[in-house]
Formats: sequence, structure tokens, C-alpha cells
Amino acid sequence: QVQLVESGGGSVQAGGSLRLSCSASGYIYCMGWFRQAPGKEREGVARIYIGSGSTDYADSVKGRFTISQDNSKNMLYLQMNSLNSEDAAMYYCAAKGYASYGCRLQKPSDFNYWGQGAQVTVSS
Repeated sequence: QVQLVESGGGSVQAGGSLRLSCSASGYIYCMGWFRQAPGKEREGVARIYIGSGSTDYADSVKGRFTISQDNSKNMLYLQMNSLNSEDAAMYYCAAKGYASYGCRLQKPSDFNYWGQGAQVTVSS
């Protein structure tokens, strides 16, 4: 069983930065950050394979967001810089608890564990 707990959400002015954290327990193959704004579908933001550290990002956040892991602390992070109004959403940490094909940002269903979410608000 995998448990995920996010922290670090909050309110920031446009152009500012926030770092989201996700503590994880249990066996994890890959992890990702997703976000969902009101009235919109859940969107994959960034993904990392725990073993290799290989990462992938949505085009909308490339160059601004960085996903990273600290395996010694069982922590996942999302550093978000140059935030704008389109980044405002509920952000979810997600994990896949078994090794198999598919940790795709386009397929939230690839991930079988989800955190409770952390709200990110961006003001202009």
C-alpha cells in the first residue's frame, strides 16, 4: 500500500515561485504531478521514474517546473517558477505502485495512488 501526502501549496503572485512536496511510503515505480483547475480535466504536469530518475514534462511547464526526488527521505518535489494564472489549480501527487509499461502524463489512469491535493493560487 502506498500513501502520499502533499504539502507546500499556497498563494503566490504572478511571476513567483512555489515548491510542492509529497511524502511517499511503499514500493513506487514512478511518480507524477497532476493538476486540475475548476471545470477542466486533470492534466499531467511532470513525471519521474524512481529508479532511473528520468523525467518528463508537459509542454506548458517546460523550463519553469522541475520535478525531483529525494529517495533518502522518500520525498517528491515540484519546484514551480515563473508562475502565471494558468498554473492555478489543485495539484495532486500520484504514484504507480508496480512496475509495468506506462507512466504517461496523458494517462492519469496509469497511476494507481493519489494524494489529497494541494491548492495553488496565482494572483496578478
